[in-house]
Amino acid sequence: MSISKLSQNLHPIGSIAAFGCASTYLIGFALLLTVLAPFGYGTDAIDAPAIVQFANETPLILILWNLVIYVLNAICLLVLASALTLHFLEKSPGLAVVVFGLGLIWCTLVLGAGMIANVAVEHSGALYAANPDQAARDWMLLHRVELGLGGGNEIVGGLWVLLCTIAAHRAQHFSMGLKALGLLVGISGLLTVFPPFGEVAGALFGLGMIAWFILIGWALPNQG
Repeated sequence: MSISKLSQNLHPIGSIAAFGCASTYLIGFALLLTVLAPFGYGTDAIDAPAIVQFANETPLILILWNLVIYVLNAICLLVLASALTLHFLEKSPGLAVVVFGLGLIWCTLVLGAGMIANVAVEHSGALYAANPDQAARDWMLLHRVELGLGGGNEIVGGLWVLLCTIAAHRAQHFSMGLKALGLLVGISGLLTVFPPFGEVAGALFGLGMIAWFILIGWALPNQG
């Protein structure tokens, strides 16, 4: 089977994966802006003791949230990265390989962040009854590791989207609007590494990724 035929066969699966990625982001934002907003979750003013108390009382909510925004997202992202790699492989083989490699790294970081996030919930819950202050400190430490891997800076994700955009431009695939969005989202991801822009760039990256995933999911099945 030719690369072109294999790529076309993978388009529907890649499309589903893209919509899956968008869904995980939407679920993440929904919970962040409702249930977790009073705790300052996602900001520098996060209330670790309150988060740990909430996690101790209702651990299933945070565990399921971590599974969706990290683990499920990483699985969908891996499928999408594979589909896009095959999509670019025929006309831009060298860049396509880099796209897949960087996508795989991003998937790994996101998956690792999710595992650490759930360990933080479980560990703080086990420690909370005996020493709630220590539970809060331990949770905050693990949360910082989680953010370092994939929740707080988006340099790998931003670079991946930029490379996908460059590969799409070289292969003359996808619309100019989608490629312009890719540039905006990719640059936003890179800016999250700089503290003055962190929160704003992170929000722009997350919201932009939802639109990018949806448009990619729509475009793939219609792309030759």
